[in-house]
Amino acid sequence: MFIDTELEKSFGDFGALIGAWSEEKPDARALADSSSELTWQQVAQATARIAAQLQREGLRRGQAVAILGTSNIPYALVYLAVVRAGGCAAPLTTSATPAQLAAMFKDSGATHLFIDAAKLSDIQGTPLGDVKIIMLDKPVGNHPVLTDWMAEAGAVFDAQPPAASDPFNIIYSSGTTGTPKGIIHSHGMRWHQMAGGFKSIYSRDTRSLVSTPLYSNTTLAVFLPTICHGGFARIMEKFDALAYLDHAQTDQTTHTMLVPVQYQRLMTHANFGDYDLSSFIVKFCTSAPFAAELKANVLKRWPGGLVEIYGMTEGGVVCMLQAHHHPDKLHTVGQPVTGHELIVLDEEDNRLPTGSKGVLTGRSPTMMSGYKNQPEKTREMEWRDEDGNIWLKTGDIGIVDEDGFVSIVGRAKDMIISGGFNIYPKDLEELLEVQPEVAEAAVVGVPSDNWGETPVGFVRLKDAAASPDNILARVNEQLGKTQRISILYAIDEMPRSHIGKLLKTELRALAVEKQNGR
Repeated sequence: MFIDTELEKSFGDFGALIGAWSEEKPDARALADSSSELTWQQVAQATARIAAQLQREGLRRGQAVAILGTSNIPYALVYLAVVRAGGCAAPLTTSATPAQLAAMFKDSGATHLFIDAAKLSDIQGTPLGDVKIIMLDKPVGNHPVLTDWMAEAGAVFDAQPPAASDPFNIIYSSGTTGTPKGIIHSHGMRWHQMAGGFKSIYSRDTRSLVSTPLYSNTTLAVFLPTICHGGFARIMEKFDALAYLDHAQTDQTTHTMLVPVQYQRLMTHANFGDYDLSSFIVKFCTSAPFAAELKANVLKRWPGGLVEIYGMTEGGVVCMLQAHHHPDKLHTVGQPVTGHELIVLDEEDNRLPTGSKGVLTGRSPTMMSGYKNQPEKTREMEWRDEDGNIWLKTGDIGIVDEDGFVSIVGRAKDMIISGGFNIYPKDLEELLEVQPEVAEAAVVGVPSDNWGETPVGFVRLKDAAASPDNILARVNEQLGKTQRISILYAIDEMPRSHIGKLLKTELRALAVEKQNGR
């Protein structure tokens, strides 16, 4: 059978699989969102019509097509159609500013922008250059809606098999540390992830619940393998704990990807125990620190396996913690997966022995092709060994134990240098979070005339009446003089991205504002 043979290959054609699954299971559910549901045959037909129209309008092999809007079926269809047409999907971050979005669009080289009415309103007046705008949800002005714009039913597109080096997608970084960078993933890299890395986890019976945005690599790590293996994916436009539980029970969901803040909201929901979640085979987590206590709670109360994935959108090393198999390693992010190599470097890029604290650096078959139009930024991430092999620096400070399990200490860029001493914020955050009044903590470095930098803490309190000064005094008693936190602020919510990443850049700005009395 074509599909089984194709999935066993070291490299294959993802776009061709969509047509093959349509023939194999035409009436089976493929996609669903809050307003509609499509079979595999309908998905194949719609994506073929979009692909045909893109090619008629001059889409070149490997050229980017930009997508901006709420995650739903039309968004997913465009993404899949771009790949089938030989283009490169460029999903843009909805939380970015209009200026950032304009920069992403220009950087991508796209001439088509698929967008919904809400985001079009947000970027009104933003110069995008010569672009064809197609609406995902409803016609606006002279811009056609997707269903009217696509080619006629039965239209045929030129389905040229991709080369492994052809670009599959461009994922723009969150911009939490500056201007977003376009991370290029090749067809070869994606195939290794979808068919090779996950062939024992996904099947044609997979039913995935997708509750993070489709512009995020976090989401694609579950969405693309589901499609590749002929499963069913329900796409949530916006995460809501109760709606998530309803869908999981009704669809008998088998696979999902959630970020830690979503697990937290689900596990603390008053109705969590009322739902039948026994169909789950595996639950994934990535994108942000996943507390050991939260992992333990999920393992205890939620059926199915729990797998934490540690890695970068850029690729390099990927670690996995199969928490259900290693309950004694919940404080770690697991071990490098098969075929991935990991070393630890010091500040001068020298290799360190096992058990040393340093920058985690890795290489694997799942590495980006590079940053779009930014070769110098690509080189900044790279480290070459004595044989000339390229490794990618994660930017994370970590330790590898004697069993090969990796613990994350903090981000190299977040490290605070105070009076010449290195201070790792995670050490301070962990001490703050064991205080009974504290629900969540974050520590950042701010400029100091006396010390160069000094640690400033933020806490989300369980009890609003609790005193940050009392907590600070208690914590500082347990810290060395060089580590002590200068001031502690209580805030209602930690600033986070759409996929749950803590935005320390915003906390640093807030700390400086408070320091300056604004």
